[in-house]
Amino acid sequence: MPELPEVETTRLGIEPWVENSSIQSVLVRNPKLRWPVSIPDTVCGQRVLAVRRRAKYLLLDLHSGSLIVHLGMSGSLRILQSNIAVGPHDHLDVIFSDNLVLRYNDPRRFGSWHYHEGDISEHWLLRDLGVEPLSEDFNGEYLHRKSRAKLQAIKSFIMDAKTVVGIGNIYAAEALFLSGIRPTVRSSRLSLASYLTLARSIKFLLARAIEIGGTTLRDFTRPSGEPGYFQQTLNVYGRDGKSCKKCGAMLKRIILSQRSTVYCAKCQGERSPDTVDFY
Repeated sequence: MPELPEVETTRLGIEPWVENSSIQSVLVRNPKLRWPVSIPDTVCGQRVLAVRRRAKYLLLDLHSGSLIVHLGMSGSLRILQSNIAVGPHDHLDVIFSDNLVLRYNDPRRFGSWHYHEGDISEHWLLRDLGVEPLSEDFNGEYLHRKSRAKLQAIKSFIMDAKTVVGIGNIYAAEALFLSGIRPTVRSSRLSLASYLTLARSIKFLLARAIEIGGTTLRDFTRPSGEPGYFQQTLNVYGRDGKSCKKCGAMLKRIILSQRSTVYCAKCQGERSPDTVDFY
C-alpha cells in the first residue's frame, strides 16, 4: 500500500499540472472501487484551487468543496494527454480544459474517490486522524504522552492513524530499526529518550523517502511513470533471512498485529536508542 511518502510524491507530481486548471468533465468508467464512486456534475467548470495531502489522502480543493482520493493498495495517478489510449484498469479520468487528463489506475480497486462540501476536516474519513508526522506537532514528547496507557506493541502504536498518520508497515519497520527499538516492545514501557529518537527517525526517513521518490515494492510508480528509489535503502523491510546491513546477524521475521515484521534481534533491543547514528 502506498504510504505517506508515496502519496506526497504523487501530490508533488500532479500539483504543477492540476492546480489552477479548470475541470471540464469527470469520466467514471468503473464506479466499483472500495466504496461506490459518486462525483456530482457541479465539479465541472470549477478550478482546482490547491492540491493537498492529509494522511494518505489527496485533496483537490475546488470552490464549492474537495475531491478526496485514496490510492488504496495499488492505485496510481498519471497526467496524460487526452488522446492517450485507456488501459484495462483505468477507472476514472478528471479531464481538464487544456486537454490534460488526471487518470486513476487501480488493478485491485481498493482505492476511493469522494466529494465533500464544507469543512473537509469533518469528513468521516478524516475527522479522527492523528497528527502529521512531518509537522511541528509531532515529536517525541507527543508520542511519549500518547503512549502512557497503551498496551499496543510499539510498531502497532506508530501505525495507528489515530496516533500519527501515514506510517505504514515499511516506514514503521525502518524507523524502529534506525532507532534501535524492537517492534514488540510495549509502547507504554518506552522512555521519553527512546521516543525522542524514534520521532527523529520517522521524520528523517519520511523526508528522505519523499526526496528520492518513494518506495516501489509492487505497484507504486510516480506520476511520471518512473519508480521510487527508496527501496534501495531499506534495512529490514522485505529482507527476512538476509544479513543485517549493520551487524551481519540474520534478520528475523514475525507476524505482529497480522502484519509481517522484520527486525534485527541484535541491533534492536540490546543498546540504548540514544546512541543511534543517522545514516
